Amino acid sequence: MMNKKWAVKRLTVNLTSSEAQKLEDYCAHTGRPSTDVIRELVRSLPVEEEKVAEIADSSELAGLGSSQKSKN
Repeated sequence: MMNKKWAVKRLTVNLTSSEAQKLEDYCAHTGRPSTDVIRELVRSLPVEEEKVAEIADSSELAGLGSSQKSKN
């Protein structure tokens, strides 16, 4: 039986085929499950407002901003 003490929210992520392949390759190389890798990446995200704003600004400049804005 799975230990659910930390399983609070399930998340579905849509990845491009190249992103999915990169994640699969990384997991195969490290022997770690994708869930652990993604969880670690999320934990490493900055939470300070200034840093988040900096990253958001640079992402938009790089064309990485959310495409959802234009769809609504």
